[in-house]
Amino acid sequence: MATSKVLAGAQVVLPTGTLTNGRVIVDGTRIAGSPAPDAETVDLTGHWVVPGFVDIHNHGGGGASFTSGTVEDVLKGVHTHRLHGTTTVVASTVTGEMDFLAQRAGVLSELAEQGDIAGIHFEGPFISPCRKGAHSEGLLRHPDPADVRKLLDAARGQAKMCTLATELPGGIDSVRLLAEHGVIAAIGHTDATYEQTVEAIDAGATVATHLFNAMPGLGHRAPGPIAALLEDERITVELINDGTHLHPAAFELAFHHAGAARVALITDAMDAAGFGDGTYMLGPLEVEVKDSVARLAEGGSIAGSTLTLDRAFKRSVTVDGLSVEDTVRAISANPARLLGLDDKVGSLEPGKDADLVVLDESFDLKGVMRKGEWVVAP
Repeated sequence: MATSKVLAGAQVVLPTGTLTNGRVIVDGTRIAGSPAPDAETVDLTGHWVVPGFVDIHNHGGGGASFTSGTVEDVLKGVHTHRLHGTTTVVASTVTGEMDFLAQRAGVLSELAEQGDIAGIHFEGPFISPCRKGAHSEGLLRHPDPADVRKLLDAARGQAKMCTLATELPGGIDSVRLLAEHGVIAAIGHTDATYEQTVEAIDAGATVATHLFNAMPGLGHRAPGPIAALLEDERITVELINDGTHLHPAAFELAFHHAGAARVALITDAMDAAGFGDGTYMLGPLEVEVKDSVARLAEGGSIAGSTLTLDRAFKRSVTVDGLSVEDTVRAISANPARLLGLDDKVGSLEPGKDADLVVLDESFDLKGVMRKGEWVVAP
């Protein structure tokens, strides 16, 4: 059982700012306003304490796949990311046969109901063959609302997000269907024009799936989806900050234009995250991971990432020059809000789950707590 703890002496990042020589009080599974008489004091002088990371786009890790693995595999992948600070994770699928995806939704929904994952993200099959990335073209289909509804039903209320190429037949109606069911409609793997993207946003889309990747580039006469997604305050943009998916200038452009309130740092991780180089499967496609970069064995397209959010946090602060507070918003608070979980996670406030990460002065991970229990003891 979790015990009462006072984490003292650290720089503590709160929604209102950073406390120097601050403290976080943990009572059982939650953050408390005052310590119990028998509370254990943990001295974290010289460290940062930030909220646990929330990843809304993640396909696996630790050698295990959320798309095709057993329940034990999924739990292994979840644990791998917890070791790197991600205390809340949404399990993302990749394109497959509709019956297979419905079956996977059933498996994942049970884990969501148990609290092991925070829900399901369907990435494919409703995406553009022009921008398919690491998805099997032969399994792609138009976003027919009846097919989208089939996946939602299979997920038993645990679907959190669905990525669509909204310019395809049925796309706009599917966006409306998702919005009506409280599921995030995300624009991605799309060949949409600027005008088509605006139409999808007006219909209820609220997220840009890994902005810049798997969509037309920003043009000065045909600005395409990137401009529409960056300029609209209703859109939160996912960014993969691993140094491979985005040039630092593109990352800075997106963060500057969208602002800290509209960015969600994600991993888009596949099996190799936290595991190592080698040959893997992403859905039906073979992936070669070399020097921590995942690419399709055939064609060489980038195939997800091997990123973990502790690395994304450190890179954002030390390479890109973001403030710690803005990074916390993008890696914890914003994704928690998108998922409708900001009453439980995403910030260090009394009454919320005691999910937190301890970083040293170089922003290397030194401790992870989930619901009051150390996953990685500092």
